[in-house]
Amino acid sequence: MVNIILKSGKDDAVRRFHPWVFSGAIKKMDGNPIDGSMATIYSNKGEYLATGIYQDGVIAVRIMAFAPDRPEKFDGDFWQQALLKAWYLRESLGLINNQGTNVYRLVHGEGDHLPGLIIDHYNGHLVIQIHSIGLYGYIGQIAECLKDLYKGKMVSIYDKSRETLPASFWKDKDPGGVLFGQPSEVEVLENGNRFKIDIVEGQKTGFFIDQRDNRDLLGKYSHGRYVLNTFCYSGGFSVYALKAGARMVHSLDSSVKAMALTEKNVELNDRSKHHECITGDTMQYLRSTEESYDLIVLDPPAYAKHQHVKHNAVQGYKRLNLEALKSIAPGGLLFTFSCSQVVDMNLFRSTVMSASIQAGRRVRIIHQLTQPADHPVNIFHPEGQYLKGLVLHVS
Repeated sequence: MVNIILKSGKDDAVRRFHPWVFSGAIKKMDGNPIDGSMATIYSNKGEYLATGIYQDGVIAVRIMAFAPDRPEKFDGDFWQQALLKAWYLRESLGLINNQGTNVYRLVHGEGDHLPGLIIDHYNGHLVIQIHSIGLYGYIGQIAECLKDLYKGKMVSIYDKSRETLPASFWKDKDPGGVLFGQPSEVEVLENGNRFKIDIVEGQKTGFFIDQRDNRDLLGKYSHGRYVLNTFCYSGGFSVYALKAGARMVHSLDSSVKAMALTEKNVELNDRSKHHECITGDTMQYLRSTEESYDLIVLDPPAYAKHQHVKHNAVQGYKRLNLEALKSIAPGGLLFTFSCSQVVDMNLFRSTVMSASIQAGRRVRIIHQLTQPADHPVNIFHPEGQYLKGLVLHVS
């Protein structure tokens, strides 16, 4: 246990229920804080404000409860109640025991009032990613609560925090792995579409669950169209486009493994007759291709994870969208995305507008997209709205 007193005037963010306390806001600490210590937060005048988990870093405390709530300790009962609240939300969204979709996010960090914790569900397999060294000490309790929550419907629990915590943390430690059962190759359903998920070696937790609604929307526009799906990874957008009756779909990615996974998923849904995989760099392909696509998907990895590289990221998005706008047929649709947290929707839209001006195309926004409801955004933590998307009609 450590008591943290904030500097005068530095308690405003906590009073507004922002779930982070930065190290620069701390006046003093009473106790012997170590990573994972339970931290009670007080104003400079001694008022109790919140309780969270301490970590020696820029984000010093991730808050788990605000006043007047005051947990005595972060034990099994605490995690059980917190996970149950997240589970009830997914149940209310129709994702629990859904016959057509058995892949969803159970816990979305700050959006579920559990900052630093991600838990994804893949047809009975659960994948945990922890983004805070302080929180990692509780992973055993969290896993036990998940077993109780899902009872006999759980196949495995896999810890993938080795990708989200610094390499130095894993020195002399087991870098994550199996916590329960055996996470073999998993097959899931998403809106009736079948996908193979590589939990252990795949990107993120194995699948980009956050694009579920946007993939479904793309299907509504794909019939009869010539589609290019760039940065395709496991071919999610491609499978939806083919199901909707696309005339032809090209899936493009620089990764040979991604191409193999895309091929597998397309064949799994028996839609390979109108599909072709292309291994290559998206920018180079768009600059060199003579194809004229009716629909293009741009879903690149995050170009910026920190403020100091935001300018370079914006320039990268501009160049990428410019090349796509040059390649798309008149009357075509561009689904363009950014998952860079530091690039907000206004900046992303302005960047795409600049690309449109330079391309000399007439462009209209017909949809503005974001992450689905199982990736909720805490209204007091706007940074949680990381996925931005635009659907553009290009004349």
